[in-house]
Amino acid sequence: MTSVDLVVVGAGVVGLAHAWHAVRRGLSVAVVERDEHAVGASVRNFGHGCFTAQDGVAFSYAMAARVEWLTLAREAGFWLRESGSLVVAREEDELAVLEEFAEVRDVELLNNPTRGSFNKRRVGSLNNANVGSLNNARAGLFNDPTGGLLNNPSILGAAHLPLDIRVNPREAVHAIARLLKDRGVTFHWSTNVLTVEPGLVRTSRGEIRCRATVVAVGHDVDRFFPEIAEERDVQRCQLRMLRVAHGGVIDPAVLTGFSMLRYDAFARCPSIEKVRRRLTHDHPELVEAGLNLMFTQLPDGSLTIGDTHHYSRTVDPYRTEDLDDLVLTETARLLGVPSLHVLERWRGVYASAPEPFLTATPVPLTRAVSVTSGIGMTTALGLAPAVLDDLLQEM
Repeated sequence: MTSVDLVVVGAGVVGLAHAWHAVRRGLSVAVVERDEHAVGASVRNFGHGCFTAQDGVAFSYAMAARVEWLTLAREAGFWLRESGSLVVAREEDELAVLEEFAEVRDVELLNNPTRGSFNKRRVGSLNNANVGSLNNARAGLFNDPTGGLLNNPSILGAAHLPLDIRVNPREAVHAIARLLKDRGVTFHWSTNVLTVEPGLVRTSRGEIRCRATVVAVGHDVDRFFPEIAEERDVQRCQLRMLRVAHGGVIDPAVLTGFSMLRYDAFARCPSIEKVRRRLTHDHPELVEAGLNLMFTQLPDGSLTIGDTHHYSRTVDPYRTEDLDDLVLTETARLLGVPSLHVLERWRGVYASAPEPFLTATPVPLTRAVSVTSGIGMTTALGLAPAVLDDLLQEM
């Protein structure tokens, strides 16, 4: 029987975030993961650190997480781009939202160059830690890292969110796990957790004694603690995502008016209801599918595009082509190309609930933790210290 200070159940980004912060506090850590490597939401996403569009406590977690992502990229050696996000407006009401958004967040407003010169405007203020990132992002935009996207006549303008980042989700989480192993974390791969008790985790490979436990299993929280999942109304959100070929370079993540409906900070903009009404009237099938029309570019040049959202407690195994066709058609229209060549398709699944974060104490010395809003990559590294602060008081 082994013994550690902290057992973390789950090797996705939320679990690894807790392991990372625990090790930095001098704790001994074991991570138990049922698969031989992470294969869930942490590797199936856009790799997008969408910090700027969060609100409330999520914004605080996101900005704290940004610092950790930069540190981890240096220390673990994975690919990270500080190229920000570009939120494009294709209608006047979307442009109005971006103008309003600039009053509450640090963004730069960009005109479509075919309609005039780049009229760059800084709004808001930044602390000293972020100025360098902003200057680097601004310098890059003079060389148009959007691959000419802003020349698309259907795009009226855009907001550049310079503090957002991109990573390759297919490598970043695995690189963090390797770094943690080098820092002394013990990983128990291909190991099922059978029970979680105060000071003891029973697994399919034996028992692990511990001072405390963090259960970070995403949407599978109901498999461990069904009462908590029912009380918090946790569901599974199913996403439809694709990877398509692309010949150019589009360095920032790209979001659209559909994205504005899905990120909390845009809800503070008075014009967002005009956008919602218009999109619901003009594209009811896309709004009903929960489309967040956006894409990010992987290091090989291909684009991760998506995504739609469907909510249920149990994910239906069947896939129809209609939702993928909608995503492909709208993305091609955004890029100004006749069609797109699909390289891969997959289904993402994450936990969803009315509240964006789930933290509960199912048994003493244990925390069940899940990001229940689809922003685990963005916030987990900021959430984990708050959870550990609370848990350490009980240890």
